[in-house]
Amino acid sequence: MQKLPRVFYDRDTTQVARELLGKLLVRVEHGLERVARIVEVEAYLGRHDRAAHSSKGITARNQAMFGPPGHAYVYQIYGMYFCLNVVTEREGHGAAVLLRALEPIKNVEGRTQGPGLLARALAIDKRLNTHDLLSDDFFIAAPPTADPIAIVARPRIGVDYAGHWAKRRLRFYIKGNPFVSRR
Repeated sequence: MQKLPRVFYDRDTTQVARELLGKLLVRVEHGLERVARIVEVEAYLGRHDRAAHSSKGITARNQAMFGPPGHAYVYQIYGMYFCLNVVTEREGHGAAVLLRALEPIKNVEGRTQGPGLLARALAIDKRLNTHDLLSDDFFIAAPPTADPIAIVARPRIGVDYAGHWAKRRLRFYIKGNPFVSRR
């Protein structure tokens, strides 16, 4: 598998989000390789995006979101679920792509339709916060063959508090994929 290069992540967040669809998330732990296809994502565009964690500036929780690109931003919600984001754009910008759903390919057990569920299925937790996604044990790769996909754009989920940002079509998913969390 060919890992995505750093330059892939160091671009416009919306473009990265769309292009992550169909890519493979790979997690190697204790000799077990888990592989899943990314089928749903949400783009968070930086400090000006009221739905982004970065909108209130740098905190202990969101510091990883400010870069460098190509690193993981993992945070906990509701005191029990972890969410995985891929940091994008230049260091200090505070943009990232949330992975919302995965299609299991290899050694992935449990549900993967939703950010907390996919993190649980791939054993992703706070230890992976700031992890370099160009490492050998946790990375995103291009699939061996890439079939064309149709992409659907919808508003993000759970960000009603963000005013007009809640209505922006920054959630992307592969049309017709049964593993998408919500249509």
